[in-house]
Amino acid sequence: MSHLGEIISLVVAVSWTFSAWFADKASRKIGSMETNVIRLVLATIFLSLLLWVTVGKPYPVHADGKAWLWLGLSAVVGYVFGDYCLFNSYLCIGPRLGQLMMTIAPPMAAVAGWMMLGETLTWKSVIAMAVTLCGIGISILSRGEKSHLKLDIPFKGILLGLGAGTGQGVGLVLSKIGMGYYESAVPAGSPAALATMLPFASTLIRAIIGAVGFIILLWVSKGLGSLKTAVKDPKGMRYATLLTVFGPALGVSLSLMAVRYANAGIASTLMALTPVLIIAPDVLVNKHKIKLKEIIGVLVSVTGVAMFFLL
Repeated sequence: MSHLGEIISLVVAVSWTFSAWFADKASRKIGSMETNVIRLVLATIFLSLLLWVTVGKPYPVHADGKAWLWLGLSAVVGYVFGDYCLFNSYLCIGPRLGQLMMTIAPPMAAVAGWMMLGETLTWKSVIAMAVTLCGIGISILSRGEKSHLKLDIPFKGILLGLGAGTGQGVGLVLSKIGMGYYESAVPAGSPAALATMLPFASTLIRAIIGAVGFIILLWVSKGLGSLKTAVKDPKGMRYATLLTVFGPALGVSLSLMAVRYANAGIASTLMALTPVLIIAPDVLVNKHKIKLKEIIGVLVSVTGVAMFFLL
């Protein structure tokens, strides 16, 4: 299938739409840092069980030192640095502008893919990326109460937003490099299930390193007492569990599968459709009144996505 990577990327965008919804709910109930620790610990458990059932071992079989190094580095850059910047950018400049800053992730993934992997983009793909990102930007900017952006945006918030987008984009490319080393370390003649589950095994490595990183951050900033309180909140834990399923366990694993079959920049652009897709549940559940600009943003984004498949 010639567009398998692009199709998987769209599935990831849908999965991350649910993930974003539950992340907001969980963070409000038990705290953002605590949510990150819990989701990655739960992801480690879920993925270990999944690998145990499918390949007979609850750990990343055949992963060598290079695979652990690059996938671990991707977890530090994407999970720890990127997500830390993202959640703090929400506190500083709000989720709307924070999401807008995240649209630099696809270009950063494209640049990192070119520098580290030698990936190139055709001019048609560049145009499709630009159209899709414009649509996402229009949708995000239309959600504020005011029709214009203030010019006194805190510089700290801008830096945090840029850090979040850069962390996600570069982290995705580092994951692709790590999976390449992992795949080359798998012996010839290994069961087909092992190759199929490679993205999930790679995500397990990232979840382990990411969990350790966030536990250290939480311990240094707050201490672990808040984590003990968080796990005793049943509603917060339900949201965190659903976040884990649609986020690290399913969404992130499929995102690694997507970059196996598609250019990192293209895959990242399609995954960035989450702010557009989340409009629908926002209207249905929160009774958000959809605006003309949001409709225009959706149409522009869909046009950009179609261009990836038709050009």
